[in-house]
Amino acid sequence: MQTLEALLTRISNPYLSEPAPKKDNMSLVYQAALRAPDHSWLRPWRFIQVTGKGRLKLGKAFVRSIRPMEDISEEMDKKFSQMPLKAPMIIVIITKVVDKPNVPRIEQIQSTAAATQNMLLALHDMGYGAFWRTGKLVTQSNKFISKELGLEESCEVIGYLYVGTPSAKGKDVPKLSNEDFVTIWK
Repeated sequence: MQTLEALLTRISNPYLSEPAPKKDNMSLVYQAALRAPDHSWLRPWRFIQVTGKGRLKLGKAFVRSIRPMEDISEEMDKKFSQMPLKAPMIIVIITKVVDKPNVPRIEQIQSTAAATQNMLLALHDMGYGAFWRTGKLVTQSNKFISKELGLEESCEVIGYLYVGTPSAKGKDVPKLSNEDFVTIWK
């Protein structure tokens, strides 16, 4: 697949099943991630690859991370514990924030986001599907999920990539007009 074709055809596909990418595929995916822009060579990106029974452990960590924020029902408990089972592989996306005055926290998170986009494109190029999930487990319970995952205090979870083989066609992405999003100054 050519680069532009990958960029123009990648979609988030929530319909994922086995097989997950093999070790050699993931080695290339991570190498693509490590090519992301990185001001001052801080290398803020970290990843936790979760497969097999590790997904059940991650589901339990999700539930324990939500409980300190709200009293969740048995139904919500089940929902959060089953979330990682929606794909054969979950990659926890983490930014390790380094205290460096000329590279603010936001730049380090942006670098990790760029690394994540590189991973999405690499997976798509290999024929795998993926989607990037955020939500409460990033925005509201970050300190709790970080503790559950055993992360250093300087680390922040910025999302979860759900990865697998597409088991159904994803939604067609509407064609967008550049004019709706781009302003040209002359």
